[in-house]
Amino acid sequence: MSKFVSTSKKKFAKFRRNIRTLSLLYPRRGQAVLSFVFLIGVIIVSIGATLAFLAASFLNSGYGFQAANRALALASAGAEDGLMQLARNKDFFAATPYSVPVGSDSASVTVNQNAPVSGQATIVSSATVFFRQRKIQVIVSINGATSKVDVMSWRLLVL
Repeated sequence: MSKFVSTSKKKFAKFRRNIRTLSLLYPRRGQAVLSFVFLIGVIIVSIGATLAFLAASFLNSGYGFQAANRALALASAGAEDGLMQLARNKDFFAATPYSVPVGSDSASVTVNQNAPVSGQATIVSSATVFFRQRKIQVIVSINGATSKVDVMSWRLLVL
């Protein structure tokens, strides 16, 4: 039995020498591979996050464009309502905004008589859809004798 023990001790000692030799020849090889795997993982996650951000911004810009156009249509509807109010009653005046509902949204409209000059009225209509706001200003001329309403200017106001 002692021969077996001494043989196994010799083999174990030889194994330990071989391990030391290998560790001296190839120091920290597993650590380098692990670092490389982490580096590749970080690169993949960075590319994925960038692509997700770009996709979200493209979708947001598309929805923003639609919301801006919808707000412009709502503001136009409000301006048209202001024109209709003036056509029905040439003395119509709304210093505080009144609401014009269109579907689930609404436009705020103000009508000021004699605003730029006497005999004219200014209609300002604004609408907001998903944080996109559009404002339209319409200046009309009102004939006092015939009550005819003529549009002098129709413009989108810069906010």
